[in-house]
Amino acid sequence: MSEAIIRVILADDHPAVRAGIRQFIERDPGIEVLAEADDGAEALMLVRQHRPDVAVLDLQMPRLSGLEVIAQIRQEALPTACIILTAYDDDPYVFAALRAGAKGYLLKTAGPQELAQAIRMVQRGHSALDPEMTARIMDRLSALAPAQSERLSERELDVLRLAGRGLTNRAIGHELSISDRTVHSHLVNIFNKLGVNTRTEAVLKALRMGWISLDDTALAPSNAR
Repeated sequence: MSEAIIRVILADDHPAVRAGIRQFIERDPGIEVLAEADDGAEALMLVRQHRPDVAVLDLQMPRLSGLEVIAQIRQEALPTACIILTAYDDDPYVFAALRAGAKGYLLKTAGPQELAQAIRMVQRGHSALDPEMTARIMDRLSALAPAQSERLSERELDVLRLAGRGLTNRAIGHELSISDRTVHSHLVNIFNKLGVNTRTEAVLKALRMGWISLDDTALAPSNAR
């Protein structure tokens, strides 16, 4: 029995670039581009309309950015995995995309086979990062890794996972049924144990130690205010 065709929405505000990406994607007979958008608002509309398996989004687009589209998809719990395909290779963009809920982050230098593989991976629930990005992220994690780190408690790991998703102390407290003050205390303990000063550094070190995964830090739908 053959596998189902993976249905994709493609969004990029440059028509020539979009045409090239579509050509790359459709070299794989198991992947179909359902529709194209030239801005973020149209991309979100198409995702709502078609509910594709995967959305391949540019980072910077008119009306809504790729990150804003992803955040809205997550908020509405739409069944679409998202890949950012961009020319921006700066680490802050990568981490912002992962926090927003992107399952993949590729550079536009990616070849057709690499792009198709990433689409297949995120459709199956896995993460897919550009090889150059992965190497740089691991280098950054290694630089931040302490010689020894005191093991975090399960509750501290829960707090850190939610902090990695970009939730505020209040939202974390809501999710875990604890007070804002207790969340703050847990974060202070986490920082002290890991020898860091920010949430980002704490998340990076926990990733490096293997205590949490990239999937743990992807934005999940929540009713927290």
